[in-house]
Amino acid sequence: MTTSGNQKRNVQYAINLGMAGIAGQVGCVTLFIVLVSLIGGLWLDRQFETKPVFTIILLLGSAPFALFLTFWMAMRAVKNIKPLPPAEPKQKEEKTGE
Repeated sequence: MTTSGNQKRNVQYAINLGMAGIAGQVGCVTLFIVLVSLIGGLWLDRQFETKPVFTIILLLGSAPFALFLTFWMAMRAVKNIKPLPPAEPKQKEEKTGE
């Protein structure tokens, strides 16, 4: 494999790691939001003696919030991507008949 091929593989590997990192962050944030909503809803329902009302409201309300945060995190990640500098074109060596 040529040096250019290795460089392309390394760039693709770095891109894949970045995407996996973003996916992991989004998953953790979404899970955190849902758990906080669930615990908060259960606590409010216990305090006000309303069985599933607050839990359902908070869980349904957490979905748009999690979606917004997912979009925001993805846009922030895209903004931080730095493009690779253009590769220098290789100049062909002229063969002489010496």
